[in-house]
Amino acid sequence: MIEKTGVLEGIGKGRIETLSDGIFAIAMTLLVLQLQVPDLREGQLDQLGPRLVDLAPKFSAYVISFMSCGVYWVAHHLQLNYVYRSDRIFMWTNICFLMVISAIPFSAALIGEYHEESLAIRFYCGNLMLAGLVLFGQMRYAAGPGRLIDREISSQFLRLANRRALLGPLIYACAAISAGHSHLLSHALCALAPILYILPGRIDYYWKEDAKRTYSGN
Repeated sequence: MIEKTGVLEGIGKGRIETLSDGIFAIAMTLLVLQLQVPDLREGQLDQLGPRLVDLAPKFSAYVISFMSCGVYWVAHHLQLNYVYRSDRIFMWTNICFLMVISAIPFSAALIGEYHEESLAIRFYCGNLMLAGLVLFGQMRYAAGPGRLIDREISSQFLRLANRRALLGPLIYACAAISAGHSHLLSHALCALAPILYILPGRIDYYWKEDAKRTYSGN
């Protein structure tokens, strides 16, 4: 149990952060294993260029997946910044989230190998979409029934955070639907999602204001 303002408030979140960082580190590292150096013998070095071109889909899957994992790590980190305690439901929801994250190296390898196959694309998009939905559900629980977040967080901030959290799953759903018509469009949408999260949005205003309050002691 942890103590906050003299009252026992619940279970600490330190080990949640430690486990989560470890899972993200492993998953993001495993992504690069799908990139194999071309095995060329003497006299075949002129084939190095074409062989590297053949690896382009795997390079694309690696970059998009690594940045997507980065987006989810940042989102998870920011979420825990506002969660001051935990409970059993929150911990098991987090376990489910990490289970989905740890599957990304497999789905990335699948789409890297079969980048034109609609089933592979939909599996990959489903993996990323499910990660976003589980993280969204975790935040909704923390802000609602669980009462795990900072009580001073404004309702406007929560609305913006919820909309931003659902943006990725919506894009991945569109990418999955597009897979049956254009695999290039699906890949472009998957690449667009992390870019939109990297770009600053309206919610950044609240993070800046929160940082000002923290450093000013208010």
